[in-house]
Amino acid sequence: PYAPNPVRVISVGSFTQGFVASACISAFQDVAHPDSKADYQRILRHGLQGGAALAAGSHAAHSLRRGDYTSALLSVAAGAAGVLLLEKLLHDKPASEETGDE
Repeated sequence: PYAPNPVRVISVGSFTQGFVASACISAFQDVAHPDSKADYQRILRHGLQGGAALAAGSHAAHSLRRGDYTSALLSVAAGAAGVLLLEKLLHDKPASEETGDE
């Protein structure tokens, strides 16, 4: 019979939980009603970063419980790299860049 890979289950479930939790928190921070493209991009960025961070943290914790310190360290490094990459790819543009003003 099919036995799901526990690491994959942890990662997918944790990513989804982190994505939803982070996006919900981000949606209404500093804005009463998100309604601009920049608001939606910020919410998406924070959701993806939260998902990556929680999945990495969950995988690292699972690895530590198994005594697999290398895998735990790699999970933390991959999670941090994912958060940084998402920040670089989806960063907020200053108002002068959006309007073309200098």
